[in-house]
Amino acid sequence: MIKLALPAGDLRGPVAELLNRAGLPIEGYGEGSRTYRLNARGRGDVTTRVFREKDIPVQVALGNYDLGVCSISWVKEMSARFPRQPIVPLIDLGFGRASLWAAGAQGHCDQLDDLSRLAAVRIASEYPNIAESFARSARLARYRVQSVWGAAETYPPEDADCVIVPAAGENLLRQGRVEPLLKLFDSSAWLVANAFALAKRDLSSVTAPFMASGPGTPADDGLTLPGPLRRQAAKRPPPVRDTLRLAVPDGHQQRHVAEALRDGGLTFNGYGDGETPRRPVSGIEGLDVKVIRPHDMPQLVATGEFDLAITGRDCLLEHRYAFPSSPATELLDLQRGQYNLSAVVSEDLPANTIDEALTLWRAEGKPILRVATEFPATADHYARSRHFWRYQVIPIAGASEGFVPEDADLLIEGTETGKTIAENRLKVIDLLYRSTTCVIANCNASLTGRRRQTFDEIIGALETSTRASGAV
Repeated sequence: MIKLALPAGDLRGPVAELLNRAGLPIEGYGEGSRTYRLNARGRGDVTTRVFREKDIPVQVALGNYDLGVCSISWVKEMSARFPRQPIVPLIDLGFGRASLWAAGAQGHCDQLDDLSRLAAVRIASEYPNIAESFARSARLARYRVQSVWGAAETYPPEDADCVIVPAAGENLLRQGRVEPLLKLFDSSAWLVANAFALAKRDLSSVTAPFMASGPGTPADDGLTLPGPLRRQAAKRPPPVRDTLRLAVPDGHQQRHVAEALRDGGLTFNGYGDGETPRRPVSGIEGLDVKVIRPHDMPQLVATGEFDLAITGRDCLLEHRYAFPSSPATELLDLQRGQYNLSAVVSEDLPANTIDEALTLWRAEGKPILRVATEFPATADHYARSRHFWRYQVIPIAGASEGFVPEDADLLIEGTETGKTIAENRLKVIDLLYRSTTCVIANCNASLTGRRRQTFDEIIGALETSTRASGAV
């Protein structure tokens, strides 16, 4: 049996078309099925599983899958930290083209050498390993890499001096208010293979159709790095700001937060209305608003980049489990966007509680329990509190329902309606907690004057919103 890992997200459509042309149609894949284990029509020798793109190189390198399709950028991100992984890029599939760039805040870091003038360089990226390589190659005296879940291009200038981001061209970067500094490499979708599977097994029934369909560009292992930058006198730190900064979420929480703001008499221009701007105008003097990923908010509040943020309790607790002394704290529960964070197993497991599952696994002599999750610190805390013996937490980027039972024994997973859980033949055996949308702040912050007044106005409006919704 050949195991093939396929991407969710933007590559799903082009990959589905390629598979159809190659004579490997996957039932439900192109239609966006929420079932993550899919069958190759008429092919009993192939099994497929849908992952988030960034998880595919890891799964192929571990040998859990023989072949995978993903952007070569995620292979290079893994290789930047783990250079000897047994993964082989086989063929450029000719779509999903972009380049990975280092870009700076316009008017602040317009050239590479501008980075060396900063007392400390803040780098935001979804590619933290490549960002570390960039910083070390540039010999930056002091730097901090902020690993983010997405939208890194919106961080400069307030929250980053430099970003490592994918873009289809320099003009697109400039439209996003960042200046291209250096192109690190070109990227596209590739078929990749586990080196051991490629050497020992006949994978040609799957690889041959891909080889016939792709353009056949040879693999480029290059990663262009800047080399040591010329040392210059450090710039003075920026002046103390006199505005209050509020972070609001994108994604599925956006609708709930927009409703809460409206119920409190707050309207941010464009927020919650289709294509939301990343910097919506608040209409409140002294209030700056930015839209970022909710997972990134607790750390940015803890480091003082934002004064207030509206995020999920799941994101706050994940941060607090990772950094127990963090000053990020919950101020107000908005009682919206609620869902359960649960322990999930295969429906075939003859256990209905976590205690029954642990007893069963112990009786089977299972040496290590594999726990897959988007919340690794939470999973680690849960495993210790439930007295797992030996366990391995597998951090993933999403599409987690397909991991059990082949690639994990247990999921720590968010469940709202339970529909996706049921479609993937899983069941809930324990509830960790019920997550909700909440307002967070830095408990050590000392706000005065206009900033304090604006802070109190926003909290007062959201308290009004909470009462109006009937929440207590």
